[in-house]
Amino acid sequence: MKFPIVCALAVAALVTHAADKSYTIGVVAKSQSNPVFQAARVGAEQAARDLSKKYNINIKIDWRTPNEEDAQKQADAIEQFVLTGANGIAVSCSDANKLTDAINGAVNNGVPVATFDSDAPASKRFVTFGVDDEKCGEEVMDGLAKIMGGKGVVAILAGNQTAPNLQKRVVGAKKAAKKYPGITVKGTYYHKETPQDAAAKVEQVMEANPDITGWAMIGGWPLFTDNALKWEPGTIKCVSVDALPAELAYLRSGHVQLLLAQQCYEWGYRSVEHLINKIHLHKDPTSVRDVSPLVPVTKANLDDFAKKWDKWLPK
Repeated sequence: MKFPIVCALAVAALVTHAADKSYTIGVVAKSQSNPVFQAARVGAEQAARDLSKKYNINIKIDWRTPNEEDAQKQADAIEQFVLTGANGIAVSCSDANKLTDAINGAVNNGVPVATFDSDAPASKRFVTFGVDDEKCGEEVMDGLAKIMGGKGVVAILAGNQTAPNLQKRVVGAKKAAKKYPGITVKGTYYHKETPQDAAAKVEQVMEANPDITGWAMIGGWPLFTDNALKWEPGTIKCVSVDALPAELAYLRSGHVQLLLAQQCYEWGYRSVEHLINKIHLHKDPTSVRDVSPLVPVTKANLDDFAKKWDKWLPK
């Protein structure tokens, strides 16, 4: 009779050990001030809860994101994660060149790294999750050209000039513009990725170039604040990436005709999922690139899409 008791105790010990297994996932987004990364944080934390329950483990999210974009602070955060014993790291790279060494240092020390939204393709990260950035730029310009009837003067709003994902979007937008003989690209305009800086850049460019009739926004930065677009609704056409609650107001007012939503909640969720697959299940992704499609949002599906934010960005 002793043998079954010993077996039962051993099984109980194994179950207890499994339940007590803990992982810390470090997450470094670009900036605290950008709502898309707030949604990514919610996604990461929800993934931690879901996967902890699913696998009978404990997952902790350690969020270390600079208040404003700062690639050096991101690199420092990655190094700190390694020193404090994080089991995995997810990062959205403000500057791939500055972060590649930090990512490689983490991987060389046995800490796997996933990137989301903005990649460091020359690094040793094992997976990247986000849109196909060049295709994203193409979709923005194609959508704008269609709305403009294939003719007009277009400005490209491009955010941080050193962000690799945004550079690729600009390439895609310019590539798509060549398909439309009636479309002229006035210029590409960079700025700090805050709503205030982006809105100021749009206003400055419009004052200097009143012939602009369309804006291709490869990120939705100015639309995160009120009254950023000074033109009368419909007089200037606008297509933007992202579809956060603040941006939806511009769609309702007619200042913007099309939003292309990134699945920013999933940036956090899928990154944590990939990391737990690797460190807990010892399972690698089928491809280094996990591509997330854009979701078109117009007045026709605006109300339905708005409801998603009750989950993605709880008040």
